[in-house]
Amino acid sequence: MNYIEQTCKSVERRDGCEPEFIQAVKEVLDSIRPVMERNKHYVEANILDRIVEPERVFMFRVPWQDDNGKIYVNRGFRVQFNSAIGPYKGGLRFHPSVNLGIIKFLGFEQIFKNALTTLAMGGAKGGADFDPKGKSDNEVMRFCQSFMTELQRHIGADTDVPAGDIGVGAREIGFMYGQYRRLRNEVTGVLTGKGLGWGGSLVRTQATGYGLTYIVEEMLRDAGSSIEGQTVVMSGSGNVAIYAVEKVHQLGGKVVTMSDSNGWIHDPDGIKLDLIKDIKETRRSRIKEYASEVKGAAYTEAGGDTVWTVPCDIAMPNATQNELNGDDARILIKNGVKAVGEGANMPSTPEAVQIFQNAKILFAPAKAANAGGVATSGLEMSQNSMRTRWSFEETDTKLRAIMQGIYKQCKQSAEEYGCSGNLIAGANIAGFIKVADAMVAQGLV
Repeated sequence: MNYIEQTCKSVERRDGCEPEFIQAVKEVLDSIRPVMERNKHYVEANILDRIVEPERVFMFRVPWQDDNGKIYVNRGFRVQFNSAIGPYKGGLRFHPSVNLGIIKFLGFEQIFKNALTTLAMGGAKGGADFDPKGKSDNEVMRFCQSFMTELQRHIGADTDVPAGDIGVGAREIGFMYGQYRRLRNEVTGVLTGKGLGWGGSLVRTQATGYGLTYIVEEMLRDAGSSIEGQTVVMSGSGNVAIYAVEKVHQLGGKVVTMSDSNGWIHDPDGIKLDLIKDIKETRRSRIKEYASEVKGAAYTEAGGDTVWTVPCDIAMPNATQNELNGDDARILIKNGVKAVGEGANMPSTPEAVQIFQNAKILFAPAKAANAGGVATSGLEMSQNSMRTRWSFEETDTKLRAIMQGIYKQCKQSAEEYGCSGNLIAGANIAGFIKVADAMVAQGLV
C-alpha cells in the first residue's frame, strides 16, 4: 500500500462517519499522485497526514430565544484547517444539514481554493445547524449574537476571518459583526461581506457569481468560444446563482433555469433577474412565485425532473454539494452541453465528474470556479488594513485578473504533471504545492 492509499485508509478509519470529508480528501489525493512521485521530500515530511488533519476544531452550543420566549439550542462549529500561507479564511454556513463532517469537507476544500487566489489566506470553515428561513429579524439577531459570543474567542483580523456562506448574508454578518465589536471593543476587519458603510468592499456581494462566470468565459475563450449566445442552465437562487445570472447576461448569454430547495423554474425567454432578486432578497420567499408572475415560465416541484433535464450549452451547479449526479451528467451530455462550471462547493458527484471528463466536456471545478468570493474577501481584508475602499471597477478588474490567473495556474499545473486539460487535477496540484511548500519551509507545525 503506497503513501496515498495509507493516508486515505487512515482518514476512513478516523473519520468514517464523515462521507463528504472523505470524498473531498480522496479527490485531492488522487489528483496529486504525480506530484508525490516527483517530490519525495513531501513524503519524508509526512505532508499528507498533516494536511488532512485540521489544526483546530471548535464545537459549541448556541442557545437562543424565539419571539415567544421559547429557548432553543443549536450546534456551532469552526474548523481552522490550515494556516501555512496566511490567517484562516472561510465562510460560515447556517443550514439544518450542517454537521462536523460537512464543515471539515468545506474547510479542507478552502485550503486549496484560497491558495489558488495567490492571496495570503489559510483554509477554514464554520457554521451552525440553524435555519434562518422563516425566522424573524429579531430571532436571527439573537441567534447570531449567541453564536458570536462563543466564536469571538477564536477569531481575529490576523488569526481567522470568517465570511458568509449558505444562510449567512448581509443581515447575519451585520448582527455578528456588531456583537464582535461590542464584546471585543475593537473595530477590525474580522469578518468579510460587511456593509459598504462599515468596512465592506464593493463587488463582494457579486464576487462568487461573477468569478464563476469569468473563469468559465476564460475556459471557453481558450477553446475558441465564449458565453455570448449560449444557453445556460443553472441551479440555486442564492447569492452565487443570482450574480452568476447577472454576469452571464452581461456577457451575452441566456440563463433559463434557477432553483431552491422546494423546486425549480424554467423560463425559455431568459430569467428576469430583477424579479428573482425581489423574491429572494426582498420578500425572502420561494422561487415558485416566479412562475405565477411570468407568462411562459414553468415550475417543477423537487423530487421529479431536475434543472439538468433542460437542454443547454453551459451548466452551472450553484446550489449545494453532490447535487449533480451521474444520471444528470449523462442527460446533459445527451442534450448537448459543452461546458460545466461549478459555483457551489463539490456540487458534482465523482461519477458525474468522471462522465464529463470521459466525454471531453470543458469542466471548471469548484476549487477554481468558486474562488471569486474568497478572493474578493481577501481584497476586502486588504482594504480594511489600509482603511480605504476601492471603486467597483477597480475591484472588479482585480477579481477578473485573479480568476484568469487561477485558470492559467490550473491549466499549466495540469500540463506540467502529465494531465493536460484536466482542470480538476490542475487546481488540486497548484493549490497543494503552494501549501505543502509553505508547510515544509516552516518545519514541524
